[in-house]
Amino acid sequence: MSYILIIDDEQPIRKTLKEILEYEKFKVDEAENGIVGLEMLKTGKYDAVLCDIKMPQMDGIEVLEKIQEFSDVPVVMISGHGNIDTAVEAIKKGAFDYISKPPDLNRLLVTVRNALDRNSLVTETRKLQRKISKVYDIVGESAPIRQIKDMIERVAATDARVLITGENGTGKELVARWLHELSGRAGNTFIEVNCAAIPGELIESQLFGHEKGSFTSAIKQRRGDFEQASGGTLFLDEIGDMSLSAQAKVLRALQENKITRVGGEKDISVDVRVVAATNKNVGNEIANGRFREDLYHRLSVILIHVPPLRERLDDIPLLVNHFAAETAMGQGRPQKVFSAKAIEELKKLPWTGNIRELRNVVERLIILSDKEVTDKDVQMFARPLK
Repeated sequence: MSYILIIDDEQPIRKTLKEILEYEKFKVDEAENGIVGLEMLKTGKYDAVLCDIKMPQMDGIEVLEKIQEFSDVPVVMISGHGNIDTAVEAIKKGAFDYISKPPDLNRLLVTVRNALDRNSLVTETRKLQRKISKVYDIVGESAPIRQIKDMIERVAATDARVLITGENGTGKELVARWLHELSGRAGNTFIEVNCAAIPGELIESQLFGHEKGSFTSAIKQRRGDFEQASGGTLFLDEIGDMSLSAQAKVLRALQENKITRVGGEKDISVDVRVVAATNKNVGNEIANGRFREDLYHRLSVILIHVPPLRERLDDIPLLVNHFAAETAMGQGRPQKVFSAKAIEELKKLPWTGNIRELRNVVERLIILSDKEVTDKDVQMFARPLK
């Protein structure tokens, strides 16, 4: 149910507006002047405001300006016949719209619903922005994480290629995204390619594109990820799983800043910063002939190693609080507290899945525990396979 506040010094107008809106199942409160209305807005949750322009003590324009100092709730101005110019001026100052006295039923309802739709859109957008910013946080204050953050700040502003190493689930993608977000390319595309998830026969088409008819299912021309990421960053995740044939083409692209589509003959210039990541021991892969040494040297201008969770146990309290808040917000639940003993129990676990596993365990504990997550909850629910 949506909550609406009517601010108007004329009791008959307030009564009429309230009856109309309550008939449409809105919850309505009234304020007889701007001062009372502002106090109600500061102490209550309203989805929209209807505010008269001409009022004693404080006129509607002043009320609008003060509302905007602490809230972004949409304000619809109520204007008498002689106040239309003032109402238009109010819209320039941030009012959502205006309705005239006496209020027309259809006009009133359309305006209110549009204001509520706009408020819902703003709210959802902010929730999404908070989710995105939290998803991409690098959480932790341990020495290895501080070193990584420092390295990112030093390297991000350059176009130096970076190779990120570390076990599965340690957060290699977060490092790649922060390298992009803090770079001069942040306003352009960030494209992630999971080299392990794409079949070997398709990886070249994925990266470099193809011409129409170059193979059976190539029914139209396709721009590859190198072209699409031009001006931005291309993140090659799990590059250790890439075929030797594709590695050779990536090497050429890095050397010459040019690619050729599958089935094509024309060279296409690209301006891409390549960041790569792998969970494999690259030295062993080179020794066994599965990874080109020359490509390794091209990719590893800067090396960043992301440690496993077992090597940064001091970060577990911060990570738990972060994931608990994220889960509460995502599920619309109150945030639960983890007891000190619960945190100590979490530190004892092996965390073979690293940060990814911890995130899942925190979510599971929040769902299955009572108001506080205890050490007994951790013992019971953290390792379901045992």
